[in-house]
Amino acid sequence: MWKEFKNFIATGNVIEFAVGVIMAGAVGAVVNGFVADIAMPLVGFITGGIDFSDMKYVLTAAQVGADGKETAPEVAIFYGRWITSIISLVTVGLVMFMVIKAYNKMKQPAPTPPPAGPTDNELLTEIRDLLRK
Repeated sequence: MWKEFKNFIATGNVIEFAVGVIMAGAVGAVVNGFVADIAMPLVGFITGGIDFSDMKYVLTAAQVGADGKETAPEVAIFYGRWITSIISLVTVGLVMFMVIKAYNKMKQPAPTPPPAGPTDNELLTEIRDLLRK
């Protein structure tokens, strides 16, 4: 059983899968950074300074006691975070589309050149032979 497990782990598919999972984590961090630090500030600028991360619908406001301490937390629907997640999803989809498109382009074999036609001398020889007949 140990030998079968060792053979299973040593196959290329498992190793490629592991590399893919690690790369996905790294790409996820890059995409999240891009969305948080580049895309969302641009979207906020375009929409007139709206900060999506602060957008929420408060269901119940936080309860504050007489001593100024919070007795009950605020209950809210943070739809701004959801908008940010959608932008992140679209960005990841776009990046994956470009990566797969580039991969498919590299994977395609180079077009084979058309077969070389007869040379000028061969054509002239063929014409001469036809004229003799």
